[in-house]
Amino acid sequence: MKQQLLIVDAYNMIGNWPELARLKQAGRLPEARDELINVLTEYKKITGLNISLIFDAMYVPGNSKSYRQADLEIVWTSKDQTADSYIEKYASEKQSRVVQVTVATSDQAEQWVIFSEGALRVPALELRKWVHTALKEVRHTARRTQDLGAVRKSPWNDQQLSELNQLREHLERDHVKHRHK
Repeated sequence: MKQQLLIVDAYNMIGNWPELARLKQAGRLPEARDELINVLTEYKKITGLNISLIFDAMYVPGNSKSYRQADLEIVWTSKDQTADSYIEKYASEKQSRVVQVTVATSDQAEQWVIFSEGALRVPALELRKWVHTALKEVRHTARRTQDLGAVRKSPWNDQQLSELNQLREHLERDHVKHRHK
């Protein structure tokens, strides 16, 4: 089975995911970036996918770097390079017999070269659906596990414990009565 690499055009996600777009429109772009990083970090933990998040440096002038955060590769393009051109080159380098590249973007026309080379495409809203579905399922499973753990720790509810205690007291009284006869 091929190793999976998900390359995400970050500002495409911020522009298309409603919760992130609202932050950007409210002048809170750094928060939108942080939220995208956080949610994709959780998604990576669930899926084990290798994820590279590509940001255009146009929104953060002078920022051109690459680093790892929470096991995500985060790349800021140079100021004269778009995320699309970076992704095209990067995906072309990574796509191979052993690595399947999937690019999350809404700019399909600008990525036609890498798709013709075998990379897969997932639209921004479809990736959002994948991420939110995975997170919802994990949270639901965690709640169910927690609920089951609570049942195991205390199989008796308050009413049952009260009735059990009354029965115990009744038996103790009867036992004491029979001992003294």
